[in-house]
Amino acid sequence: MDKLSGNVGAGAEVEITMNVIGGKWKGIILFHLAKEETRFNQLRRLIPGITQRMLTLQLRELEKDGIVERIVYQEVPPRVGYKLSELGYSLMPLIQMMRQWGELYSRR
Repeated sequence: MDKLSGNVGAGAEVEITMNVIGGKWKGIILFHLAKEETRFNQLRRLIPGITQRMLTLQLRELEKDGIVERIVYQEVPPRVGYKLSELGYSLMPLIQMMRQWGELYSRR
């Protein structure tokens, strides 16, 4: 069974969602990509605690799951940008709700 198929039964949909966007970094990456196409090093600056390796791994997983698109420009030196796919944009209400909840939680 692949990670997107989930288990049959209660909570399977939540499990599927968490498999796609769960973890320490993916939500933050998606939050930043919601604004505009962003280059790799821009993302590293926006997310100071993430290592280059972890950012690469997370972007690859998001790309594989169809959430992020990688755009390679035919330039010298090569330039690569990342942006949300249509499916990725469909996650923005959830990401915004997570941000709002985090704001409320941090005030308590």
